[in-house]
Amino acid sequence: MNNTSNQNHKRILASKHWIFDMDGTLTIGVHDFDLMRRELGLAPDADILKTMQSMSAQQAAPLWAKLDELEYYFASLAKPMPGAFELLEHLKEKGVSLGVLTRNVMPATLHTLKTCDLDQFFAPEDILDRASCEPKPKPDGILLLLKQWGAKASESVMVGDYLFDLEAGKAAQVSTVHIDTSETYSWPQMTDWGINHLKLLKS
Repeated sequence: MNNTSNQNHKRILASKHWIFDMDGTLTIGVHDFDLMRRELGLAPDADILKTMQSMSAQQAAPLWAKLDELEYYFASLAKPMPGAFELLEHLKEKGVSLGVLTRNVMPATLHTLKTCDLDQFFAPEDILDRASCEPKPKPDGILLLLKQWGAKASESVMVGDYLFDLEAGKAAQVSTVHIDTSETYSWPQMTDWGINHLKLLKS
């Protein structure tokens, strides 16, 4: 590990404000996005939210309802990511700010967190879904949480498993952590620290 990486890791571990993606980050990813696209009648490589947002309200309305159903179904299958409970417990004891930023809809988000026994770590106002702000990769949700907390970007971190999480973090000028259990780390230019287990974030 070089000095720059070591300094980045120390800075991240000392962060006072932590924002987490949910699916694939705090929970084991169970969403079958190929199935969801087929159910919604979308192209195999379509960005689901962006595609539906580009439709007319009349055309998109039944698809949003279907998407909500699919997300709630997958929420019922959710399991916590190994180390998630212990990390959040550790961070809560340190007194840091804790938030969730997800592209899911709120009922599915709350159901997922409750199913995984992680809801206790987050105040309701610190859980943002796709209706709370422009969804990732836009930085709006991160900036909203920082404003609510009166937080500096330099003391904050975004933790996620996908490019959109990292892009949002970079755009908001916070530190970025990429959790990737496969250890592929596909987006190094967007990543300040790549980890394969959440336990590495316990300082």
